[in-house]
Amino acid sequence: MNWRRFLLPFSGLYWIGTSVRNLFYNVGMMRSSSFNIPIINVGNLSVGGTGKSPHIMYLIDLLKDEKLISTLSRGYGRKTKGFLIANYSSKVYDIGDEPMQFFQRFKNRILIAVCEDRVFGAQKLINHYKAETILLDDAYQHRAIKAGFNIVLTDFNNPYYKDFLLPAGDLRESRSGVRRADIIIVTKCPDRISEEKHKEISNKIKLRSHQQLFFSKIVYDNKLIGRLDNVEKSTWKNLNVILVTGIAKTDDLVKFAEENFANVLHLEYPDHHNFSQSEIEYIYKRYEDTEGRKRFDKIIMTTEKDYMRLMEESMVKDDLYYIPISIEINDKEKFNQTILEYVGKN
Repeated sequence: MNWRRFLLPFSGLYWIGTSVRNLFYNVGMMRSSSFNIPIINVGNLSVGGTGKSPHIMYLIDLLKDEKLISTLSRGYGRKTKGFLIANYSSKVYDIGDEPMQFFQRFKNRILIAVCEDRVFGAQKLINHYKAETILLDDAYQHRAIKAGFNIVLTDFNNPYYKDFLLPAGDLRESRSGVRRADIIIVTKCPDRISEEKHKEISNKIKLRSHQQLFFSKIVYDNKLIGRLDNVEKSTWKNLNVILVTGIAKTDDLVKFAEENFANVLHLEYPDHHNFSQSEIEYIYKRYEDTEGRKRFDKIIMTTEKDYMRLMEESMVKDDLYYIPISIEINDKEKFNQTILEYVGKN
């Protein structure tokens, strides 16, 4: 039995607090600000690990030629305060790792903004930067903004309907919070889902009349990206890899690495981890101790998000590579049409 189940009485207290807060928003005792442009909120009921970043990047790709798009997040882990727009001089500790990841992917094709006060941030983006659509990153529980469209993600291997509220589980609010969603996406799915499993999940979620259900899977790129060069998939089987992760859930990536590289040593750190100098030295020592010639037979591999923090470390940056990921959605045409129709009408 999971020891966290002994914390269920405290989850009851958490339920009372979050339920009262949601009730106050529902009846108007706490104010939600609405805006006259399309705002899409991508979030989840649980803490981390459902794949928000690749789904937001999917939406950016879908919408970037239609409207002036902006992402808005609080910039978790940054050492700055207030409203900031990412630019070519931005560092990861200015804006956070995920906004930095978005900026590195899309550069000046969209606006990447961070602000702990998201209502103020949205006002700034609309009034001063003329944003035409805002993608809210991880703001499903941030109800001070009333998004026009809500997307909730849930992990195929740990769906919200099997989880418990904090601290006994990973839910930030009651399972009933999913009712606010317009779209629910079951993420990190295997390549094939049986019709029986599909039906089981659909029955568990119990969609309301305004909701749609989709399934997505992670797709790994066929090359590793580094500062000095890229490594094509045809050479991976000869590589010894030090895999460094600072993300919430690593099982899928570790499995992928073990299937595709000669040897894998996994060094795991907490989500959004800020690496100390001693940790960087330890990572590099393990890299030096690995058989192979520099940048040819061995590499330090990480996620795109972790790369944003590690690439600023001079000791490892030349030997550091990340693997880009994207997502595939089961009914892509229907999903795209739903999003485009919402943005077009609003």
